[in-house]
Order: sequence, then structure tokens, then C-alpha cells
Amino acid sequence: MKEYEEIMQLKGLPNVGQLVRSKKYNTIWRIMEKRETWRSLGEDPKTKEPRWNYAIFLSFWRVQLGVEPGRGKTMGFLYGLKDNTFEENWVIVS
Repeated sequence: MKEYEEIMQLKGLPNVGQLVRSKKYNTIWRIMEKRETWRSLGEDPKTKEPRWNYAIFLSFWRVQLGVEPGRGKTMGFLYGLKDNTFEENWVIVS
């Protein structure tokens, strides 16, 4: 649970139900799901053992007039402590 709270606090990730705006396309998306998961980092070059990194998965749904929640375009991304992809691509609207 410590890693989850650390990622949420440091990265400022949104909660389920919040709206975010894509910086690249200026479209509005709603966070539909948030869950804890593990991201594969590939094999360790020395030991050949698999390596894993803790991450948070966010599922996004594109908000469009006349389209019910969950229908239409959806996508999901993994966010961890060592990436800045959320800050680079999204702005929390509400």
C-alpha cells in the first residue's frame, strides 16, 4: 500500500470519476477505473530473472455528447514512480 500512496501523491494522478484533458488533442476524458498492478521491466541482464515494477493502471473514456459512459473510445495506461507521462500528456479538469 505504501507504493500506491507514494505514486498517487508524487504523480498527482486523478481518482475514478474525475475528468482530464489531453494536452495533445484537447479532448476530455473521464477516469473509469484505477487499479494496482505490476509492470514488467524485462529480464535482469546478469541473473536472467524477471524484474517487475509497481504501477497504477488508469482506464480513460472519451466524453462525447450523446454517448453513454463506457460506450465509445476507451484506453488505458500504466503509471509508475519513474515516468512523467501523465504530467506530460494530461491536465486534471475536475
